[in-house]
Amino acid sequence: MDPYEIMMSMILVLTPIICWFFTRSHTEHRIHWRKWADEFHNKRYYLHAMGYIVIIRWKSITDKLNEPMKTRTGHWTEWVYGIEGEFTKWFQDAFRSDALTEFLNFHYLFVYLFLIYVTTVYFAYSGDRDMTDKVTLNYLLIYALAVPYYLFFNVEVTSSWIPGMDALLYHEGWYTVFYALHDPLDNAVPSLHVAIPFGILMLNYLHVKEQGGTLREWRHWPYHLFVLLNTLLFIFTILYLGIHWFVDIPLGLLIGSIGALFIHHLQPRLRNDHGPVFKGIGRDKVRRHIVVEGIVMLVLLTCMMMAVNFQEETIDERVSFRLGEGDSTFEIIQKFDPGDMVQSNITNLNHASQLEIVVVMVETSVPAMETGEIDWAVMKTLGEHRTVAPQTTLSLNITSPKIYHFVVMHFPDAQDNESVMEVRILNDYGDDKMGQAMFLSLPSLWMTGFVVYRLYRLKKEGRSWIDSTPSYVWASSSTSDEEA
Repeated sequence: MDPYEIMMSMILVLTPIICWFFTRSHTEHRIHWRKWADEFHNKRYYLHAMGYIVIIRWKSITDKLNEPMKTRTGHWTEWVYGIEGEFTKWFQDAFRSDALTEFLNFHYLFVYLFLIYVTTVYFAYSGDRDMTDKVTLNYLLIYALAVPYYLFFNVEVTSSWIPGMDALLYHEGWYTVFYALHDPLDNAVPSLHVAIPFGILMLNYLHVKEQGGTLREWRHWPYHLFVLLNTLLFIFTILYLGIHWFVDIPLGLLIGSIGALFIHHLQPRLRNDHGPVFKGIGRDKVRRHIVVEGIVMLVLLTCMMMAVNFQEETIDERVSFRLGEGDSTFEIIQKFDPGDMVQSNITNLNHASQLEIVVVMVETSVPAMETGEIDWAVMKTLGEHRTVAPQTTLSLNITSPKIYHFVVMHFPDAQDNESVMEVRILNDYGDDKMGQAMFLSLPSLWMTGFVVYRLYRLKKEGRSWIDSTPSYVWASSSTSDEEA
């Protein structure tokens, strides 16, 4: 079965089971199947379905920008490695097990995607309109929040940088192909496998606390616990599989928190809980929002451009990959349009050791990764085998359009005590995507500015940070007819 067939099977089989199981204690809230169509229409759940379509498209556009921009944006892996060292390798070695690897590979891909989908269905089935809104927006907006960090602050996965650390997921043939075709492998910081489920947990907390209750008394407490347990397992998984760094966890929590706060404070307006969507919005109010949120956006935008300038100035010092003796890894060359090409410049930065490479189509690489690691003896037979001498650069022109390729690297033998091989790869896609990347990043910058300004106004008015009522209804506000 391919990934899509597995995903659809999980949806068809597990969704009704989970919805039934977690609503056993409050059956009176279940939406009868005869009322599903009316519920879908009356509560405008068709907008939620459209939101999932939008974010899938948004992700596709963002992913296409990632690789072409790397010559300018570089990556910050060396900085992260300098902070936490080889902690994740120790973590992987401590828990290494074939059975555990198989389970976590499945959980990382399928349970994560299924959890995003089934959470929306569960809240809709249990008759909770507000939480259905919030968890749907959670996926859409948290990904949008992560876009500028993925595009401008790339960090390679741990298995591409820590010698001897295995990519237990990305070098597992069947999974390898899926991820190579759908997900850049250098979007490590922040971890959405932490941010998105944590966003659900935070939304649950904000929703319940604002109503004056507790999570344990909430009718959705069992499902909340289910999400919590999976979130903890995701945290374990991302460290174990050779994907994320430890720093990805707190940064994922931060992104999830910003997204949850934005959604929590915006949703009542969208649902007209306090009157028309644009009620209380006047010229003075708009002006204040533009000024304050614009300043926050400008600060963040300046940080992004400073990061780009730094990477461009240090391009000759850049290291893309680090391999230990006997290690293999790969760079993805994403598909491009007919008539275009990608020039890949591969530099062996070592002084004595030789680098071996082979360029293969992603779909044809599976036979070399059937055991959960790259079998170099098999891999080098699948494409044209080349060597890169120490301190030299090999230039390759990849001209086959509409096809994803791997540039697979292998460090065969260490010479002169060079136990680690450093490699620089610069791929020229021919287009400058900086303008598009900036445009796609603007929603993230604005949402951050909105949350900062909202929390400031709540504190200024002496109100709780979880108060989601629009400020024009704040009885204590001396400018209640003007504020947003």
